[in-house]
Amino acid sequence: MIVLFTDFGLTDPYVGQLHAVLAREAPGAPVIDLFHSVPDFNIRAGAYLLPAYAREFPPGTVFVCVVDPGVGSGRRAVMLKADKCWYVGPDNGLFEMVQRRATEYECRAIRWRPPGMSASFHGRDLFAPVAARLARGDMPDAEPAGLTLPPDAPWPDDLAEILHIDHYGNGISGLRAESVPVSRAIRIGREVLKYAQVFSDVPPGTAFWYQNSNGLVEIAVNGGSAAVRLGFKPGDPLTLTQP
Repeated sequence: MIVLFTDFGLTDPYVGQLHAVLAREAPGAPVIDLFHSVPDFNIRAGAYLLPAYAREFPPGTVFVCVVDPGVGSGRRAVMLKADKCWYVGPDNGLFEMVQRRATEYECRAIRWRPPGMSASFHGRDLFAPVAARLARGDMPDAEPAGLTLPPDAPWPDDLAEILHIDHYGNGISGLRAESVPVSRAIRIGREVLKYAQVFSDVPPGTAFWYQNSNGLVEIAVNGGSAAVRLGFKPGDPLTLTQP
């Protein structure tokens, strides 16, 4: 299958154009819209969310990943094979955490170019056709290469900040819950939150942290919006503290 992970949103035609190219180049391959709400231009947020959201997909899955504020610049186009899945996209740090957490990986710089490629939409014109070829079992012209480190590297193994707020108002962090004992509390702003396994374990209106279904620390309120109740926004830090 081919899986899409972008900051395109769903109000513009860009996701539909990706689907059109994939339907033309890899007819019959399932195409999954995994996530199109990576915070705009936020490569680092995408880098931490991607391995959490990708971990349930089977070997052979091809991910088209586009958070690419440097499109049209000198940044390379790459395809990374990590734990038997392919990731196609810009070499700008987006694949940093996927590679770091993989047990085996190889990276290639994409040399193949389509005729008439636009300067500003490599997702449609380059990454989607390359992903379609990989899904068909073809290998586009490429050469071995290492990923370029992000400009503000090194990044921590876990990112203790809010990366995304879902439509319920829950705050999804870049912190893997397996690294946080449930006995610890988490401070966000002026609030100190204890752990709960599920929403119904706390009274209505109560804020807490829990391990979400993708293995990340998430800040939530039972029956309400944590973002409204606690006043946080993407980029706000989390601090581990004693309960």
